[in-house]
Amino acid sequence: MCLAIPSKILKIEEQEAEVDAGGVIKRVNLIFLAKPKVGDYVLVHAGFAIQVIDEEEARKTLDIWKQMEGGHGTSLQ
Repeated sequence: MCLAIPSKILKIEEQEAEVDAGGVIKRVNLIFLAKPKVGDYVLVHAGFAIQVIDEEEARKTLDIWKQMEGGHGTSLQ
């Protein structure tokens, strides 16, 4: 099974971004996205942002992750 984690783009530098993945800050590659912007929510898999999603979808997905973890860990900031 492959999982993609909703993350918010905090900063963009060329083809890489700093993202917030439920409170964990990571660097990801943006090569698969046409015009990503700071503030966009993206799905991240294996270090690559693979799709832009809306904030509501990101919240729903992170809420599901939170439930699966027993209420610990993920949240949107």
